[in-house]
Parts: sequence; structure tokens; C-alpha cells
Amino acid sequence: MANAESINNLANEIWKSAEMLRGKFKAYEYQNVVMPIIVIRRIECVLIKMRNEKAAEIKKKRPDIGDKELVKLVKDLEINQFPFFNKTKWTLESIYKEDHTILEKNYRDYINGFSDNINDIVEHFDYRATIGKITKNGRLAPIINQYSQEDLSPDRISNLEMGYIYEELLRKFSEQSGGEAGEHFTPREVIRLMVELLDIKVADKHVSIYDPACGTGGMLSVAKTHVIDRIKDELKREKVSNLITLHGHEIQPHNYAICKADMLIKGDKKAEICFGNSLIPHSNDNDPGDKLDKATDRFDYMLSNPPFGVTWGGEDGYEKEARRLQSTRYKAGMPRSNDGAFLFLQTMLAKMKPVKDNGSKIAIIFNGSPLSNGDCGSGESEIRRWILENDWLDAIVMLPDQLFYNTGIFIYIWLLSNKKPAGHKNRVMIIDARQQYEKEPKSFGNKRNRITEEHRKYIEDCYNNGWNENFDDENVKIFKTTDFAFHKVSVVFHQTDENDKPMIITEPFEGQLTNSNVKKKFEFYGNLSFQVKMKESNGKEYQYRIEINEDSKSFEAQLVSLAGKDFSGLIKDAAANAYKKIKPNIVSAEYTHNHYIQDNEYIPFGEDIEAFLKREIAKPIIKWEDAPQLGYEILPNKYFYKYEAPKPASAILDEFWQLEKEAEAILKGLR
Repeated sequence: MANAESINNLANEIWKSAEMLRGKFKAYEYQNVVMPIIVIRRIECVLIKMRNEKAAEIKKKRPDIGDKELVKLVKDLEINQFPFFNKTKWTLESIYKEDHTILEKNYRDYINGFSDNINDIVEHFDYRATIGKITKNGRLAPIINQYSQEDLSPDRISNLEMGYIYEELLRKFSEQSGGEAGEHFTPREVIRLMVELLDIKVADKHVSIYDPACGTGGMLSVAKTHVIDRIKDELKREKVSNLITLHGHEIQPHNYAICKADMLIKGDKKAEICFGNSLIPHSNDNDPGDKLDKATDRFDYMLSNPPFGVTWGGEDGYEKEARRLQSTRYKAGMPRSNDGAFLFLQTMLAKMKPVKDNGSKIAIIFNGSPLSNGDCGSGESEIRRWILENDWLDAIVMLPDQLFYNTGIFIYIWLLSNKKPAGHKNRVMIIDARQQYEKEPKSFGNKRNRITEEHRKYIEDCYNNGWNENFDDENVKIFKTTDFAFHKVSVVFHQTDENDKPMIITEPFEGQLTNSNVKKKFEFYGNLSFQVKMKESNGKEYQYRIEINEDSKSFEAQLVSLAGKDFSGLIKDAAANAYKKIKPNIVSAEYTHNHYIQDNEYIPFGEDIEAFLKREIAKPIIKWEDAPQLGYEILPNKYFYKYEAPKPASAILDEFWQLEKEAEAILKGLR
């Protein structure tokens, strides 16, 4: 496996071409120039090798064949037999050596000579438009020259290493242009852990692997490679390779182009990589959505690292299109508009094979938001409820922080399946693997930690054996699916005073003083007593006391009756208008009522609600009401919390004085 230093060296070698763009291109445009030519050169290196091998085969059979005939014959075979080809005579090296006054023309001819599958990659890079900008800024010749000699062949740089280089360069471009924090790439050791936890089995039948946000294809490629690498027999490896098909969606054109190129270079003819947004229905190629949404598009294994915290709603999102699936794929609920993580998971769950067809298994990476964001009844809680009540969640692995290139946060692997083993039924395992890491010898951006094979095996052992009653490890806990459920209970209770007696308070009446508002207060507090102050235009004040109870007249009727003798000139109209006449004369209104408090209590499922309220509130309960559905949340940090007693005050004081002495010593040294 490549280490940080070698990857950085290779990436820095390629990064040189970005440095010659300074002053001619904006930082966010660098990748538009550099990434396409990297891919084109790597494709060219593969073609050159295939041409040389084919030429050697022909010369072995026909030693006397002339050079011109050999070149023509190899080119014919390339066009008719190779998985991709270029119809022209050009290479980057030969283009550079020709007359530079027609350099752009020759280069465009070369680009236009590629086969359709390579042209699709060029189109998604929007590279033809970029060639014009490179030429205008006088950088086409030096860039072609640099890459014409760069050995990017798979013989020198493996597909695994090239994947790291792509992602390291994309990380650098993202940093230069202030890219979104949600765009991040998955370390290969994390992907391998996910593959091991999925336990992908390939026997004698087709196995499909899917990623709805496949990026540059790392998840899919590593999954397949890892399964094949475990097989020692060469013939069996080839057979298994043909049985595994990869399927993915990617919405970023450059990432899609890199992924497609990588699959072609590996010779993975059956890979099905689609450009578009996997979270919305597919309508047309101008607004591509999920192209893998047929009834037959169901997959054996799915794994993904969807972007964190990406907005899908509002003017900048695709909410209108996504809500077209609200009654089908997203029927459990829609998450908040600024975090589409659960849309990806629901998309994967919708693509599970039926249990009768051996079902499906899923591994997905989340940050902490999907665990507990959203109150009872919210979209997130309803999605968790749907998953847990269907018993699809199998395990959650808590991983260390600083594992990723563009973010240092803690992450979680969720494992889900609709074919859980009998011993897993209605149970969920949570593994605390936050301490399973070692420091990277050299950082990749924010990636300062890594999971070694030893750590990975520990996590796998926890998952495979932790279901047994005799397994003893404080980092593994087993829960019932209902352990994550809770009642949200709205409760009204009578506040008590220092003598633990029910309190009665007097306070100003807030809001409009109308029958409807007074009625709402009465329905909540019970009997009310009002003290209303009114003032005549001449400044004379009056106070009236009004009692509201079950048998009393309305507030407005009582006030009109009491104030009639003092404000007779204002209430000569019909009774219906009398209150409107005297209302402007109201200066203030206070009301006395029971001191009731309304609050929400979150009560674990299975507890007696009344007993809980009596124990926890310890106040006279007036009424309570349970929410119509259970809420669900998962709180791993709480489950593995370990209390650490604070340091004694004396120890803290000693530390303070020690620091004070060190500071004094430093100051003396500066004099």
C-alpha cells in the first residue's frame, strides 16, 4: 500500500503544471487544466503499451514486415479490437515536436480522434473549451511538454496509487479555490474496513456492488480489488472478477470523468458508471437524475461515503425534483434541507434486493448528524424509526477523528441489511473504535491519523464475535432496536413554592385582551382573576375585578357591564360594539392564575409514563399527552461515556503556580 510520502511526491510532481498557471488562471480553474491532461496521458500510456505488445506479437509471426505496414496494421487492430483507441498518428510527444504554430490544431485533432468512450470523458471535463483558454494564455506548449514525458502508466503507478494521486490533487485544488468542506475523499483503509465488514461473498453467481455518490470510483474499485486479492488461484480470480459488476452515480463532471477513465484503464468493461444526481428521478440528459432506478436495478452490496452537510432544498438545491419521490423512495420522511445524508441512505435502501433473492447489505459513512438530529416526528426521526422498526440497522462503528483529507471530524460507519442473521435480529451493535488508530508519518491535509491492519482486525473481531454473550469488551455494546425509541410527552404541571405548595401568580396579560385569548388562558390555567385598569379622557382612572370560571359570563361582557356606569357615553351602541368602544381606554390588565408550566419530557420507550413524570417532575401533574408516534435517536457518545473526576482544586492551583514560574523564567530570559 502506498504511503503518504510517496503519494505526496508523485502528486507534487504532477502539481508543477498548476504552478505554471499562476497569473493566467484563477485558482478554481487549475483542475480544469491539470486533471484532464493527467487522464489523457495515462490513457495514452496504456495505449502505447498495448500498441507495443501488439506490434511485438505481429513481428514474432512476421519478422520481415515493414515499419509502415506494421504501424498501419497495429492502428487497424487498435481501432477494431482495443477497448478504447485514438484514430490519429499523434502522441503528446509527437505533437510537441511538430511546428508550434499549428500546435493547437494538432492537439485538437488528437483529442477528437479518441473513441466514443474516451470522448465522453473529455466532454465531462469540458476540455475542448479549456484548450482554447490554455492556448490564449500561452501555456499549451509547456503543459504538453511536461506530460509528454511523464510516465503515468499502470506499470509505474498502480491504480490504487493513481486513485490516491487523483484525490490528493483534488484536495489541493479544493484548498486553493476554497472548495466546500462537504467534498471529501475516503481513505483506502476505511474502504477496506467497510468491505471486510460487508463480508462480500462471491461464489458461482453474479454479484453487484453499487455506490450512489461514487466520486472518482475509489469505493467501488477498492471493494472489487480487495475481494479479488483474497483469492490465490489465478483462474478463480479471473472468474470472480467477471462475476463482480460495479455500478455508480456521480454528479460532479470531473469526478465522473476520472472514474470512467479509471474503469476503462483497468479494463472493467462491465462497470456501469452514470453521470447524474442519484437522489432525483431521471427525466432527460440535460437534467440527469437516477439512471439506475428500474425495477431490475437492485444490488447485492452497497457502500458509499456521501457528502456531509450538502444543501438539497431551497433555491440552490433540488428539492422540487426530490419531492417527486416523496410518496415512494422517501415515504419514511424527508430530512432537513441543509443535510441530504439520509436521502442517500434511503436511495440505497430502495435498491435492496428482496429477501427471497438473498437480500442486500449496506455500509455507509456518516458524520454525527444522522444519529440524533431532528426531534420526535421530524423527518430524521421518522427515517430512523422506519429503519429500526424494519430491523435493517445492524451495527454502527465509531471511528477516530482526523482520518479524512478535508475534515477532521469523527465519522461513523452504519451497517444495514434486510437479511440479518438470526442472532442479529432486533439487535444493534455499536463499536467504539475511536482509539483504534496511529499517527500518519506525514499528514495528508487534515488526515493525521490512520487505521492499520491491526486496528482493522480488532474492529472486525468485535463485529464478528461481539454478538456472543461470552464476548467481553467494554468497546462493544448490544442494544435492542427499541432501546433507541422514546416518547415525547407534553406535560403541564403546577409549580410549587418554597414550602412545596402549589403557586398562584399575578402577571400582566400578554397579547390582545379578547374573549378568545382569555378563553385559551382559562382552558390552560383554569379559573382566572383579572384586575383591569381603565382611564377616561380627563385622566380619571378606574379599576375593575373580573372573575372567569366555568359559569361566568365572557370577559368582554363582564367588563362592559362593570364599566357601563363610568363610561356610559361610550357604550350607547348595541352590546356587540360596546367593548370596541371602551377597549381603547384600557390602560393595563393583570391576571392571577395557577402557576402552571408546560414542558416536553423525553421518556425512554418501555417506561411507565405516569411513573416517570411523578418521579422526575415531582410536581402536581395537571395533564400530559404523548406524541402520536415514537421518536428515535442514537447517542453513541452517551453510551460509552466514562466519568472522570475533576482534579482537586489544590492540584489545579499547583499547576497554575508552576506555569507562573515558567512564565517568569521566560520573561527573565528576554531581558
